[in-house]
Amino acid sequence: MVHIKTDTQIEAMREAGRVVARILTRAREVAAVGVTPRRLDEAAREVLSQAGAASPFLNYKPHFAPTPFPAVICVSVNDAVVHGIPSAEPLRDGDLVSVDAGALLDGWAGDSAISFTVGEARPEDTRLIATANEALAAGIGAAVAGNRIGDIAHAIGTVCRDAGYGILEGYGGHGIGRSMHEDPSVPNEGRPGRGMVLRHGMVLAIEPMLLAGGLDEFRHDPDGWTLRTTDGSRASHAEHTVAITNDGPRVLTAL
Repeated sequence: MVHIKTDTQIEAMREAGRVVARILTRAREVAAVGVTPRRLDEAAREVLSQAGAASPFLNYKPHFAPTPFPAVICVSVNDAVVHGIPSAEPLRDGDLVSVDAGALLDGWAGDSAISFTVGEARPEDTRLIATANEALAAGIGAAVAGNRIGDIAHAIGTVCRDAGYGILEGYGGHGIGRSMHEDPSVPNEGRPGRGMVLRHGMVLAIEPMLLAGGLDEFRHDPDGWTLRTTDGSRASHAEHTVAITNDGPRVLTAL
């Protein structure tokens, strides 16, 4: 079931989104060569505590997971695409880091992700990250009342495929509201003019996940959470929580 939010509820979700934006900003500030992903998780916990917010990630256990997720953010490095558990291994010069964060505030959720490099960036990684952001922007641009879910999917997929990148198979965006994952699903590739009609009050997490090697396949780490490219190529993840309004898409997780 798709839950339509009132304008007041969208405003409440915006407050949760601001907390998520602060988490990602802080994680980016803390991240550096020699810093561990666990330190980024600690910084995220500090932001949540200061805001009086909770994490929808911590102890989350979907059907596929062998254990509850043990952190408040996902930190995926290099060939890890998404769902990386923050580790104690220090970041190295040139690492490509994706951070996915969420917050629950006053009963409403926000969800967003960014990718960046620490130290000296490889040109190919800079292009990959820029394309993920471009795909996200294209998806948001298509999130217009009267359009359909397929229009978002087509906009994202076109940017990714034209750049020669793979798209994480079977994964995409989702509705969001009282919980982090709601209906509908939002694929990262599809046909325009197909799928559910977008209405004022729908709120979606739009999130392209790009694989540099051009393949769509992935493999699971032994931890049961981390998804990695099968060819060892790097990956990039970008995400915003977006409200569909009659005045156009509204990004709720922007700083």
